[in-house]
Amino acid sequence: MTASTDLAYPKAVLWDMDGTLVDSEPYWMAAETPLVESFGGSWTHEDALQLVGSSLEGSAEILQRAGVRMGANEIVEHLTDGVLRQMAEKGVPFRPGAEQLLRDLRAAGVRTAIVTMSRRRMARRIADLFGFDAFDAVLGGDDVARPKPFPDPYLAGAEALGVDIRDCVAIEDSPTGLTSAVASGAAAIGVPHFVPLEVPGAAAIWDTLEGRTAADVAGVWRASAAEGRA
Repeated sequence: MTASTDLAYPKAVLWDMDGTLVDSEPYWMAAETPLVESFGGSWTHEDALQLVGSSLEGSAEILQRAGVRMGANEIVEHLTDGVLRQMAEKGVPFRPGAEQLLRDLRAAGVRTAIVTMSRRRMARRIADLFGFDAFDAVLGGDDVARPKPFPDPYLAGAEALGVDIRDCVAIEDSPTGLTSAVASGAAAIGVPHFVPLEVPGAAAIWDTLEGRTAADVAGVWRASAAEGRA
């Protein structure tokens, strides 16, 4: 299949969720700390940073090594429930510029999907909070066999939308997620949040989504497509 590089806009934008669309990482960290402490362990901010961008199953293994005596799936569901409780109490903190860019992409006719390693039930809950028809598909970590940094999640996102991955832009905030996006063949934009991004092959690194438009995204995609043809 030949990618449609003559289009003004990419056919789709695939969004990471935690740290990219919403600033949920502090909620995950706040759920992890009491869990580890309940088993007599300690959990620092530095410990929590190593989980950013990781699959939930991988995070569960790290928490088990920190002393949490629970099954991996039990840990994942416990943390997911904890984050959702905090969101219900405190609200969903959208990342600067994310909602505005998403609205601009939708107005331009660009298809969109959430591609996250969080559970699909959590991603759907967050998608519903946007208050408009924001996404054509929502994929969670439980929808793919191999997590980020493998390319599978983004390839699955493109497949769910019925588009060529080369006609897609992926937006990510973590090294693990950005590595996945680059490996998939999408034009990958990194927007660092908690950790710096130095991933070879990224199409662009933006300090923030604030003030960014669908035209900016299209420019990155066209430049990436042209580089691929060179």
